[in-house]
Amino acid sequence: MKVVRVTRFGDPDVLVAGEAPEPAAGPGQVVVAVAVAEINFVETQLRRGITPGPPLPEPPYVPGGGVAGRVAAIGDGVAPEWLGRRVATGTADRLGGNAERAVANADDLVPVPDGLGLPEAAALLNDGGTALGLFEGAKVRAGDRVLVEAAAGGLGSLLVQLALSAGARVVGAARGEAKLALIRELGAEAVDYSAPGWAKQALDAPGAGDAGFDVVFDGVGGEIGRAAFGATARGGRFSVHGASSGAATVIPPDEAAERGVTVLGIEQLMGFGDGAKERALRAMEAAAEGRIGPVVGQRLPLERAAGAHAAMEARSVVGKTLLIV
Repeated sequence: MKVVRVTRFGDPDVLVAGEAPEPAAGPGQVVVAVAVAEINFVETQLRRGITPGPPLPEPPYVPGGGVAGRVAAIGDGVAPEWLGRRVATGTADRLGGNAERAVANADDLVPVPDGLGLPEAAALLNDGGTALGLFEGAKVRAGDRVLVEAAAGGLGSLLVQLALSAGARVVGAARGEAKLALIRELGAEAVDYSAPGWAKQALDAPGAGDAGFDVVFDGVGGEIGRAAFGATARGGRFSVHGASSGAATVIPPDEAAERGVTVLGIEQLMGFGDGAKERALRAMEAAAEGRIGPVVGQRLPLERAAGAHAAMEARSVVGKTLLIV
């Protein structure tokens, strides 16, 4: 079968297409005929040999932690009803998804609702469930002023939609006119966080209010994350979920306490394993019903995985990046 391997840590060109034997399902496992593999930004960091949290795989390895397709084979102890079903799932050990066949644990399978395409299901598998976890953890309410960083990305665009649907006033921050245009299409105000003084511009946006944001979703970290914390209102919630800058935002407890800000650090993601399937299914059902919609900005064939990683690292893609197998 066709696969793409990370041959060594480094730039995107270390992703090389090749062949591998088809995998077999062990007890409690299935083999998925992969139609779509999703890419998270964390996978680009792991490929470089750096990690914001997950353990580093040892090259050579086949990346890919999430796929959508049909169940092609089942192992011992797996209900036969799964055979042939459309599913989205995390892969075993969160590796091996950039391939024509991938092994997954049966307990991780999420049935794809009728009316939802496999690309959309793949796009929502991780980002949809994570967005719901972050949104519910930050307790967004009607009338809240919400700032979303990286708001044109796969996860950020879902946070924008969820906050708007709750009746919040939303400002999305991103880089470049194409991404700002998408944020406006979603119904939020938009600011460019590559511009000097962007946080002040966010506070000056219509509906934001100069008292600060009640909720900030920080998916970037670094200087942008610190600036966003400065724009958080007294008594607000500052939710950290990413470190695309290379370093997650860490707020000293005394600094947060001085302003009465509740900080939900990046460690909150470690608790998202519980209920992950249920949240992913809820996100997919909401999409099937038209209440939210994943933004898919790039679909490339499996053998162009290196180009997909390069575009993501260059911040040139809006929404989610998918590999079509």
